[in-house]
Amino acid sequence: MSASLPHRSVANIRGAAPTSSSRSGSSHRERESSSHRDRGDRDRERGDRDHSGTSTPARPIPTFNTPSSLRAEEELIVVDFGTRKIQVGFAGDSAPRGIVWFGPEQQRRIGDFRDWQTDYHQDWRSKAAGGNWGRDYELWRPDVRGLELGQVGDKVEKAVREAYTKYMLIDSRPRRMVCVVPTGLPIPLLSAALDSLFHRFQPPTVSLLSSPVSVAVAAGVRSALVVDLGWNETIVTSVYEYREVATKRTVRGGRRLTEETHRFLAKELGHVQRDNRDDKQEYVLSFEECHDVANRLVWCKPFKAEKTPKSSPPQPASPEGEGLATVEESDEDKPAITITTTASTAGEKPLPPPPKVTTIPLRSGRSPTSVEVTFDQLSEPCENTFFDSQYSLSSFDDHEIPVHLLVYRALLQLPLDVRALCMSRIIFTGGGTTVLGLRKRIFDEVCHIVQERGWDPVYGKAKEQLRTNPKLKKKHGRQTTNNNRDSSNNNNNNTLTTPGGVPPPAAASGAASEGGTAAPASGQEEDGIWHDAANSVPEVDPIEAQLARTNPSANGRKPLQGQLRAIESLGPWAGGSLITHLKVSTVSTIDKDQWTQHGVTGATVRQADVEAKTQQRLSWNAMNRGGREGKEPWTLGVWGAA
Repeated sequence: MSASLPHRSVANIRGAAPTSSSRSGSSHRERESSSHRDRGDRDRERGDRDHSGTSTPARPIPTFNTPSSLRAEEELIVVDFGTRKIQVGFAGDSAPRGIVWFGPEQQRRIGDFRDWQTDYHQDWRSKAAGGNWGRDYELWRPDVRGLELGQVGDKVEKAVREAYTKYMLIDSRPRRMVCVVPTGLPIPLLSAALDSLFHRFQPPTVSLLSSPVSVAVAAGVRSALVVDLGWNETIVTSVYEYREVATKRTVRGGRRLTEETHRFLAKELGHVQRDNRDDKQEYVLSFEECHDVANRLVWCKPFKAEKTPKSSPPQPASPEGEGLATVEESDEDKPAITITTTASTAGEKPLPPPPKVTTIPLRSGRSPTSVEVTFDQLSEPCENTFFDSQYSLSSFDDHEIPVHLLVYRALLQLPLDVRALCMSRIIFTGGGTTVLGLRKRIFDEVCHIVQERGWDPVYGKAKEQLRTNPKLKKKHGRQTTNNNRDSSNNNNNNTLTTPGGVPPPAAASGAASEGGTAAPASGQEEDGIWHDAANSVPEVDPIEAQLARTNPSANGRKPLQGQLRAIESLGPWAGGSLITHLKVSTVSTIDKDQWTQHGVTGATVRQADVEAKTQQRLSWNAMNRGGREGKEPWTLGVWGAA
């Protein structure tokens, strides 16, 4: 075999000894370069003499060598925890980078080939028999009894890691995290989620944000009534100036809608289902198939004011005061006109078209089959889940109130100024909003209740008689006048003083007029001091004053209040991303070292209980002792109140 040629080898090119021709060529190039350098030096000396020593300094070359650790600290990860999914993305984005849904496929490991078995898709029956129908599709549930918290932590780790590698395309180096969680989340579930984040991803800090407040921020308002149509329950939260002031909840949610869909399909298949909703009932279809039908086909009927006799407005009373409405006269000899739909002559109206029918294939039963149902029947699961209009209101417990009545009661129990702002900013969020027509139906039902009852918590037959009968109105008016006269006499006899030491104007006017009817007092007594709230000057809102300075054109524009209105929002993840991007202080910030050392038991002090003097004293002691006593006390905020 012949040796390789010299010019074919890299070693010969780099390390070989130069030949005679190469030596002569290199010496010639060296002589030319030295002559060019001498000529350049002479030209430079001549230029220096001509320009009297002026020269342009050399410009430094910028270097962009920012360490990767600094870039990693700037990246903030926003995680929105839900019952059936989590949303993960970077702070400052308008939408999450990835949405990871929970399911039984997520719990499979490498080498698990059970999906190719013939009877694997029928394995859901064994789980449904034990009361776990659909539990594999949830991250957690409100009832933590019998729940494996370690499994919850494993689900959180797998979901976040999948979002990192599949959607965000980043590694698992330590990054600060912001978690958007509902305020009613139990402490064991919150502890399991934080343990998984701190031990698996090593973030320096984890901040907690409230989901209703994030929804209000994503809508661009400071006060709102957030109606979260969630999976396990529906939560109505009143937010006033970025603070949660009231919360109400009901068990009517997405899971109950899926169960009603299963009951409806089982009835169409000929299986009798029990009325009680428990985990011991027999399931004939899989959870995945029922949930798919509920998402694709189930819809909500629009609101109709004449659907119940109670919702019709009362008839006006007769002028004689008898409380009976005037009856319209008609000819008794004239036969009543009846509309028949069986005949189809040329002079009558045509017959109504037959109802539209859809065919639903079902593959998860004992044998594959199909059912044909009308579109009107597909609205029954939503009607039975969120409204139950066929039952009276007295038949519901406090935890299963219909959604529209829950929204009305949440507004009714708010203070007047808070209600005026929240009723004009009603926000619907959650997975239940995907049901066609559900949001409009709830809003129309609330408007009808407000138009029928007003904002009076008392309602019923006696209230309707008082409102429609003029005799009862006169009697009630005389009683009110007597009560006002007695209260004014008592106010005149009592010696009350204002904060300045002057008697109140109502008492002075009552003492001056003898025998006259005194006007009702316009103030109230607190601790022996008369406070005239009606004539007091309102306090200046610093936020409104700042907005007026920054935007003078909108100074004369007043915010809408006192009217029922629904607005849109970008969701809790977008609100959390905006809050984090603007560097607003969160409700609770947990340090990794403190959590690793103490866990959830380290949050022994609530945020409301930590006074400014106590914080100052603790920080002063820690500074004098060289920080040996640890950092300042931290809190879980509203999540630590339970």
